[in-house]
Amino acid sequence: MVGGMFYPEELVEEVRERNDIVSVIGSYVKLKKTGANYVGLCPFHNEKSPSFSVSGSKQMYYCFGCGVGGNVYTFLMEYENYTFVEALKALADRAGVKLPELEYSQEEKRQADRRSRLYEINKLAAKYYYCQLRDEKRGSMAYQYLKRRGLSDETITHFGLGASSKSGGDLYRYLRSKGYDDEILSQTGLITMDERRGAYDKFWNRVIFPIMDANSKVIGFGGRVMGEGTPKYLNSPETMVFDKSRNLYGLNFARQTRKNYMIICEGYMDVIALHQAGFTNAVASLGTAFTGLQAALLARYTKEVFLTYDSDEAGTKAALRAIPILKEAGLTARVINMKPYKDPDEFIKALGAEEFENRIKQAGNSFYFEIEVLERQFDLTDPEQKTKFFNETAKKLLVFTEELERNNYIEAIARRYNVGYESLRKLVNRYGAMQSVVKTDTERPVRQENGKKDRADEGMRTSQKLLLTWLINDNRQFEAIRGIIGPEDFTEEFYREVAGMVFEQYETKRTVIPAGIISRFENKEEQTMAAELFSTELSGELGSTEQEKAFAETVRRIKKNSLDLASRKAAEAGDGQALQKIIMEQANLQKLHISLKNG
Repeated sequence: MVGGMFYPEELVEEVRERNDIVSVIGSYVKLKKTGANYVGLCPFHNEKSPSFSVSGSKQMYYCFGCGVGGNVYTFLMEYENYTFVEALKALADRAGVKLPELEYSQEEKRQADRRSRLYEINKLAAKYYYCQLRDEKRGSMAYQYLKRRGLSDETITHFGLGASSKSGGDLYRYLRSKGYDDEILSQTGLITMDERRGAYDKFWNRVIFPIMDANSKVIGFGGRVMGEGTPKYLNSPETMVFDKSRNLYGLNFARQTRKNYMIICEGYMDVIALHQAGFTNAVASLGTAFTGLQAALLARYTKEVFLTYDSDEAGTKAALRAIPILKEAGLTARVINMKPYKDPDEFIKALGAEEFENRIKQAGNSFYFEIEVLERQFDLTDPEQKTKFFNETAKKLLVFTEELERNNYIEAIARRYNVGYESLRKLVNRYGAMQSVVKTDTERPVRQENGKKDRADEGMRTSQKLLLTWLINDNRQFEAIRGIIGPEDFTEEFYREVAGMVFEQYETKRTVIPAGIISRFENKEEQTMAAELFSTELSGELGSTEQEKAFAETVRRIKKNSLDLASRKAAEAGDGQALQKIIMEQANLQKLHISLKNG
């Protein structure tokens, strides 16, 4: 068995071996042969110069731009948002490999069956609501509402919009008629079970918006009430298949866009109106504040985001909350000014797609937006208020930690508000100095020491990654380090685990297949981490003498680090005999002759 995947390792390997990674990835990404590898534009982040490398010999990929990597399984899990088993089944079908029926534990069966049934029920419910909308008697009110909002029949069909009836029990009766019992229906978020009233539909008398994940699976629903009623918008509660913080409305369509940016809106209708107007890169958070997980999801597809939150106070606050979250995820944020209209839907109806495109071109830098919002709190005609405004602005400018960038923003703000550059720069520096003073003298050496330790740790991690990459690139190097380095010398727990697999595979098979080792991890984050260990490079080309020197130095560094750690542990344990042995090994380390095996 392989790490909870329920399939024998030999079968997992057979399926992987029968799916050439260059061929599989080549069906998604345009690849060009460069040297021993193939390169292309990374499908997981927006880039203009190709940094996405696919190795036919290693049967793995790695992006030197955003750091994603893995084998053919990882690619499908990342690109299609598959689980490992879903990726395995897709690749088995592609290669014509018949997978055996598996024996699951009772709990595994129950969980897998429940998730599958929730998807089935959601799909059935979406079809049911869609048919209701097209029913002249039951859906006319909702249909007329959508037409009044300017939606075409094509758009209604594209988004699978629907309607729920006024009775409040139709969907429940329909799903019961399809054989689903109350126990599973209670977990869908579609049916409310009440001891007094019995079972009834959560959504009734509403226009229905099916919510899909990035792979177009229906995971939940949103509903807009018809007529007067509260709440105006109602969303599915969180379920086994629906996590609001990890999904974005419209992403299943937006991820396919050819544009190099995404537009974030507040509501379903904004997304739909923008898509209908040709802006197929619009998404919305799902009735909740924008989250870091949603920002990370967007970062897979783009590097630039345009905010079109409502221009009222609530929308402004939402934008101010979202901007730092987007920055943290490495995304550039811009803010579209939609005044005098409240939201994109109203704007498009009033001024059209061409004018919205102009507003995108004029979209303001997110920092300027933050300063403009701050400005509204002060009367700049009053000298005292104006001084307070510049003091608050100076504090905000400290967000830019890189001096050149900070000075550029100081210059831009000084020009915009007609204040002296030097005066503003001194004010910013004064606040920066005040922040530093808060750190006590006793804290400073510790902090400096910690900084050195962090850099040393990072350097050791790089050395260990380099050695693993060199070993899998040329298996003959195992003989060069035999008796010197082993898996136990890799001090990071994950590195040690991977090194153990690498050394074991070499000793038993006299070769190392990186893609096979990556397959032994079910979690795609771990698969990416393993791929990184096999894709580390030194900057610049090395000649043979330099390469040999770098190899020997790397081996010595790793061994010295391992011995230093062992000596500390022996000293702490008071084990004099072990300590004596380690000291001898440390003394002999520099005398070791470590030579690259060239034949």
